[in-house]
Amino acid sequence: MRAAAVLGASVAVGLLASCGAADTSTRTMARALPAGAAFTHPGVLVSKGQLDAVRKNVAAGKQPWLKAYFGMRDSKYGSYKYTAKPYADVDCPWNGKAAHGCVEEREDAIAAYTQALLFSITGKEHHALKAREIMDDWSARMKEHTSEDARLQTAWAGSTWARAAEIVRYAPGAGWPADRVQRFATMLRTAYQPEVTKDLPDYNGNWDLAMTDAAIGIAVFLDDHKAFDAAVARFRDRVPAYFYLEKDGKVPLTPARSTVTTPQKLTTYWFKQTTFKDGIAQETCRNLKHVGYSLAATGHIAETAWHQGVDLYKDVKDRLAAALDFHARYQLGEAAPAWLCGGKVDRNMGPDLEVPLNHLEDRLGMKVPAAHKLAETTRPAGSDDLFVSWETLTHAGNPAD
Repeated sequence: MRAAAVLGASVAVGLLASCGAADTSTRTMARALPAGAAFTHPGVLVSKGQLDAVRKNVAAGKQPWLKAYFGMRDSKYGSYKYTAKPYADVDCPWNGKAAHGCVEEREDAIAAYTQALLFSITGKEHHALKAREIMDDWSARMKEHTSEDARLQTAWAGSTWARAAEIVRYAPGAGWPADRVQRFATMLRTAYQPEVTKDLPDYNGNWDLAMTDAAIGIAVFLDDHKAFDAAVARFRDRVPAYFYLEKDGKVPLTPARSTVTTPQKLTTYWFKQTTFKDGIAQETCRNLKHVGYSLAATGHIAETAWHQGVDLYKDVKDRLAAALDFHARYQLGEAAPAWLCGGKVDRNMGPDLEVPLNHLEDRLGMKVPAAHKLAETTRPAGSDDLFVSWETLTHAGNPAD
């Protein structure tokens, strides 16, 4: 309680200066964003209403948000002394070859997002300055991504850059000069957007979903209707092909343009799995870590679309609930039956549940008991150091539009 009181006092001025009343208007969710409609800002993963709720929860010392805040603030990403390490060419090869700038880019993007959230919560100018500094350093140098993992790298870093930039650009008092905003926008448009919009129907689905996560966030930041619509279409194609429901038929759906067209290819693509039940995913028998990436990315895409007035959750809510509960049960330790992955699953899921769980439970009132239990057991969710960060803080019990 003492920590809560101290924190409340320290952010009170910031709250009064930067916090407006949450938007309580009722919006009609559409299937697509009308061509002439303006984008809602901030609206990449987190909305103004959600940021306001986070600020109030932390200032009031409520859990689990206060603990989540301290975890974020005290991480290496929240340091006043954090220094960016920008590269002109981020080179991420396969097969254990030496990489250049890959970890640095992902961590710098997370640091910018962390500092942006800290500014939103506390109103302290040095956090906005640090976020701007990191993003400006990268936009001054970054030109391209190379080697085999370029698309996944741009997916992970690009999604986080867009979240950070969206908050700082639209936060009152953040002070990001217009020319630096435009330089950062140019970086996203030229060094990230071309990679994350490439067609990869035969890759493991976590790639496609992470790329779409970045694509839709960048589209919102750039006010790019065409790119937003393409990301929406890609989501609607890929999610049903990744998370199986028995209504799909005896075998899973496949993405458009996929060459996985024979039983043998399908078995290989699904990591030798041949029995399909509600909630199983294309990478379940690879490991739960990659399924977790896909659950998180699915939530991120749908959440960003939701903030823009487009309900992507509607068509996949049952599929998403089944997948969340299915994998949470095994992550919690339930023994895998013989029909599933030969009776062995790799339990290594990360902090990936909060965004979709918040929508299903707190907006729709759906029951996802195993996922709920897993989230409560692992809160506060921190960062996976890739593209998922601080989502207990931003999304747990936070249905604000």
